[in-house]
Amino acid sequence: VQLQASGGGLVQAGGSLRLSCVASGSIFGINDMAWYRQVPGKQRDVVATITSGGSTTYADSVKGRFTMSRDNAKNTVYLQMNSLQPEDTAVYYCNANVQPSRWRSTVYNYWGQGTLVTVSS
Repeated sequence: VQLQASGGGLVQAGGSLRLSCVASGSIFGINDMAWYRQVPGKQRDVVATITSGGSTTYADSVKGRFTMSRDNAKNTVYLQMNSLQPEDTAVYYCNANVQPSRWRSTVYNYWGQGTLVTVSS
């Protein structure tokens, strides 16, 4: 299973970006998915999560500005980021709990490669 994140870039403060993360490979089902972000020298923090049914949670710092959604048919999650601020600058990673096989209930956790978001003031 691979997670491919995209959509990062350079944006001015107040602007918007939309991140995407596509899961591919041997996939029977995907449970919870999440976006994390990491600034060099700091720990990786959760930004938003979404269940298979579409229920979401957000870090306090992004509530009201970021929206996470998913398209189960495309094995894809999105992160719509509005009103971006310089403190949102980080590498954003997607994360997923995947059941590769319908014959086994084992779920594995996977990380994408990260996409850099830079917000200039």
